[in-house]
Formats: sequence, C-alpha cells, structure tokens
Amino acid sequence: MVLRDLLDVLETGHRRYQVLRLRRAAVVIALDVEGRLFAALDDEVLHRVNPEALLASAPGEVYGNPGGDGLWPAPEGSCLGYQYATGAWSVPPGLTGARFALLRTTPATALLRARVDLVNAAGVGLPTAFERRVRLRQRRSGMAVLVDETIRYLGTRTLTRREALLAPWTLCQFDSGPGCEAVFPAGAPGCVWDLYEPSEDCRALAGTLWRARTEGGPRYQLGLSEDVEWVEFRDPARGLVVHRTAARPPAPLGYIDIADRPPAEAPGGMPVRFSVYNDPTGFMEIEAAGGAPATLHPGACLTLSVTTQYHRKGDS
Repeated sequence: MVLRDLLDVLETGHRRYQVLRLRRAAVVIALDVEGRLFAALDDEVLHRVNPEALLASAPGEVYGNPGGDGLWPAPEGSCLGYQYATGAWSVPPGLTGARFALLRTTPATALLRARVDLVNAAGVGLPTAFERRVRLRQRRSGMAVLVDETIRYLGTRTLTRREALLAPWTLCQFDSGPGCEAVFPAGAPGCVWDLYEPSEDCRALAGTLWRARTEGGPRYQLGLSEDVEWVEFRDPARGLVVHRTAARPPAPLGYIDIADRPPAEAPGGMPVRFSVYNDPTGFMEIEAAGGAPATLHPGACLTLSVTTQYHRKGDS
C-alpha cells in the first residue's frame, strides 16, 4: 500500500491522524485507532494495514486488528489479564474506544495521550493513561522510529500482585509470506520457548542466530528471554529488514509472563522480553514487553523505550 492510499482510508473512515515526515521517511499516527503507528519509506507503507478495521464505525463482535504498531497492556491472559474481563477474549473497550489527543508535535516528533480504563479478569478496575512519545529519524540506510511507551496508573488504591499486574506491551505487524523470517541472537540455553503450539519445525539455530520462518502455515508464538537483545523481520520479496530492540526496565521493575492464558490460571509462565507471532493468514508480529512493579502505587509510571529501524537491502 502506498502512503496516499492509507491516508485516503483514514479520511474515508473519518479517523483523525497526524503525519511525521523527514524526506524519504514518514510515520502516520492514527489517533482514533488505538494511537497506532504506520511507518512508510519512499511512500510505501511498511506495516500491515487492515482497511476494514480502519473503516469500521464501531468495534464489531470479532476484533478487527488494524495492523501497524500499537501499545497494549500486559498480561494478555490469566486471572490478571486484560483480554478476559468478560470471560471471553476481547480487546479492552477502553482501548478500542480511546481517542488519543495530540499534545505536542513537530515535523518529526509527537506526544499523544489517551485515558484508557482497564478491567482485569479478576474484576479489578484500573484507570490509566496511555502515552506514546514518537520520534522519527532519517538514516542513510532507511529510517528509525523511537517510541517511549508509557502507561500511567491513575487510581487512588495501592494494588498488590494478587489484585493486579500491569506492564506496557507493544506489538507491530507485517504482511508475511514465502521466504519471510524472524531472526534473533541466541542467548543462554532456554532463551526461546513456545507460548502455545509447538514450533520446532518452523525454527532452527544457525550459528549464533535463531531463524524462525514466518511464512503463514502453522500458528505459533515464541517467548524470548531477557538474554535476547533484538529481533529482526526479514522479507526478501520487498528487500525489507526491520530491526527492533527495547531498553531494559529500571529496577525494581521486572519482566512478566504476557501470554494468553485462560482466565482461571495464574500468570506463572516464564518472563517475556520479546515475542514473535506467526499467523496462518499471512502476517507476523514482533512484540516487546516492559517491566511490572511488585506493587502498583497511585501515580506509577511504567515506560518501555523501543527503537525500530527499517531499511531495504541495497539502500546506502
């Protein structure tokens, strides 16, 4: 999709947006669509775009994932997750209904914020504000997007880990097909594991790198430990390489299990820093998670700093 087509879809759907631009590079911020970001290089949109979700006047029974790069609360599932407040999986309506305000902007930077009221599967309500501080950088080889992802807890109650668990979690989507793969460095033994279905047939260790095929086919999702420093998505058909890394959370915050567990289960799995998701319908996700506090105090500010670099092979 070219950049003008994406803007036409947003305008047709009466969605507010802001464009950051530096010569060849651009980022479209969909303020009325979860504050999602869509990167473009030489007017080609690099992220997956779901026009039906962007055009929908209201959320339907089935969630239409709009694509792009979004900020969600973690964990997804378990008795403390935010996708099971009603017992069945659904994206929090506080997020799908959020309308982000643009607080500050320059040609290459933006700060956006929205009030997002969350309810976890235990029935505990958490009033929060989601903030995304976006900075676009031109590179000799492509572009970089730096985002400080912040969730502020606005409640007046102090919540223990038995009541609530909260961390920022950001995911970006790309169309994926034959030859596409996710690549990441091998950390200590056990640095990669399956969150759901087994994926041993789709990934292999090649020297110091893990290589996981993201060509459609079997659905799988990988959890990556804090030993893993970055993840790349490689699309040979487009010559596209997407390199994503994230800063470690400051002490005493720690990584948590973000997996989509049934709401009757505790979030007791292994802590996740990054994740790779492969969908049979032909897209993949690179995810990055921040840290959660042992106790959630009023005014707590949880921030995850993510850098995503985009370039095409042959750029100089």
